[in-house]
Amino acid sequence: MKMNKLLLIAAGMISFQAIAQDSIVAEKPKANPLTFSGYIEAFYSYDFNKPASHERPGFLYNFNKHNEVNLNLGLFKVNYNTENVRANLAVMAGTYAQYNLAAEQGLLKNIYEANVGVKISKNNNLWIDAGVMPSHIGFEGAIGKDNWTLTRSLLAENSPYYEAGVKIGYTTKNEKIYAAVMYLNGWQRIQKVPGNQTPAFGTQLTIKPSAKVTLNWSTYLGNEQPDSTRQWRYFNNVYGVFQFTDRFGLTAGFDIGTQQKSKGSSRYNTWYTPILITRYSPNDKIRLAARGEYYADKNGVIISTGTPNGFKTFGYSANFDYLPAQNVMFRLEARTFKSKDGIFTKHEKADSQNFFVTTSVALSF
Repeated sequence: MKMNKLLLIAAGMISFQAIAQDSIVAEKPKANPLTFSGYIEAFYSYDFNKPASHERPGFLYNFNKHNEVNLNLGLFKVNYNTENVRANLAVMAGTYAQYNLAAEQGLLKNIYEANVGVKISKNNNLWIDAGVMPSHIGFEGAIGKDNWTLTRSLLAENSPYYEAGVKIGYTTKNEKIYAAVMYLNGWQRIQKVPGNQTPAFGTQLTIKPSAKVTLNWSTYLGNEQPDSTRQWRYFNNVYGVFQFTDRFGLTAGFDIGTQQKSKGSSRYNTWYTPILITRYSPNDKIRLAARGEYYADKNGVIISTGTPNGFKTFGYSANFDYLPAQNVMFRLEARTFKSKDGIFTKHEKADSQNFFVTTSVALSF
């Protein structure tokens, strides 16, 4: 009899413990949908053409101050993410904001990102996002640590870094294919051009056949003029990122765009730019990169020079990165431009070459 009572008491204690454990599991708090992050990148650049204004050539919009320590980008971001809703808000300061958002008004100049997204399919990864978003064009963005080189390529500097509009994006369940279409306010614009009521559109297709290969094709269609002088622009951006080994990778890209010479014209001006970047990482703390590029814009659609051959420029750079900690990066880069015409200024005279060295330090948190 005493043994039966002991068994009953033991069984009761086990049941109570199981119920208590279930209660603990049931009361486990949900993950906070809010996350906070930031990024700061300071730089110093020395241009051997020694511009008196301390400003680098006008086709560069990042790291474009000569012989002064400056902030290229400092931003603080708040992200909200649940199963069916997401949102991003980021504010910024620095020369990136000053020069890339020069056409925007007031506080819009300090908006890096401000968008909200809603999942519109229960069974598929299909989203609608609206607001100010990173551009769907190119493999280089505003946040330097995510790029293989310190300064941005001519290809990136002269195509959109950001866009404002509505995007419908779909990712396959195996995450190997991403496709999106966009209705946009224009070519790197939050506000539309005054007098412009014309819609602009974009598309993106990204394919990842393996973890080490990314292939992308992005397009843009729009008019960057008032409707009275409408000139349609058609643009294609194609690139591939190939990580051949854990240490060695290659990025190859090509942009080509055309724009009507005048309203209603069947004739077009064309510009294009190929690029190749290689990167080698001998260990986890050191990265080496080399870049070769060419930009041809004879008729000055994107880069106007007023010279006989327009903007036809080769560029080369060598890059050294050192990561003393996971969230800190020191960078050093030497870069040169060689143009067909004398589009640079040296000792108050036209010159066809430009050489400069840039260093930076970046912290992410």
